[in-house]
Parts: sequence; structure tokens; C-alpha cells
Amino acid sequence: MAFGRLASSKADAPMSEINVTPMVDVMLVLLIIFMVSAPLLTVGVPLDLPQTAAKSLDQDKEPLTVSVQLTGKVFLNNTEIPMNELVPKLTAITQARGGMDERIFVRGDTKVDYGTVMRVMGRLSAAGFKRVALVTEVEQGN
Repeated sequence: MAFGRLASSKADAPMSEINVTPMVDVMLVLLIIFMVSAPLLTVGVPLDLPQTAAKSLDQDKEPLTVSVQLTGKVFLNNTEIPMNELVPKLTAITQARGGMDERIFVRGDTKVDYGTVMRVMGRLSAAGFKRVALVTEVEQGN
């Protein structure tokens, strides 16, 4: 009966494999966080847009967006702007971009007064903007 250690066993051998399970767990948590937070970053002004069955348009450059909130506030590319300054500001931006042929998207909340959105579109039309379009969301379940 010997009190010393016998020949080395497998338990004493150094582990040569890296355990990747914790790394995979962390990566999956990060993936979920990014998937949840990414859609929140796309819309600057919170609106409840109307839905339609039409397909979305292809865009090659950043469009000009005029948003009308439920409260009647008007935003130009996520910046609140008084209604009387909307046309001069848009004219200056479109002239810098290359002319009045710039496409302008009007986003109106579904519950906003129809007349408010039409006043915005009327001012844009009277100022000479020809490419004005309403923004909607694709209907769910169709």
C-alpha cells in the first residue's frame, strides 16, 4: 500500500480545448439586443402611419421628409419647424441639392386632421415642388 501518487491520469492532463459556450451565449445576447434596438433607430418622429398595399419606392439618396404629428407640429427631416418657415427652408435645401426636382415625402399620422396634411401639401405645391408623395406603411396580413 503506497501513499504516493500513481502514474498520472487523464484528470491531471492540461485541458487543450477552449470552452466556447460562454462566448456563444454572449454573442447571442448581443445579437438579440441589436435586433431589438435596430428598428427603433430608423424613425425620428414618432407617427402612426396609414397602411397600404403598395410597394415601397427605391431611393438612391437621402430624401427630404416632412412629418406632421398628431398635435399638428411639422417636422423637416426630424427637426421641428414652424409652418411659415417650411417652404423657404425646403427651397434653400433643394437649391443646394440641385433644383426643385427633389422628391419630398410627406408623413402624416393616421389620426392627424386631413386638412393639416393637405395644407402642408398645398404649400409645397404652390411653392413649385412637383415631386411630393405621401408615405404609408405596407398593410400587415395581406
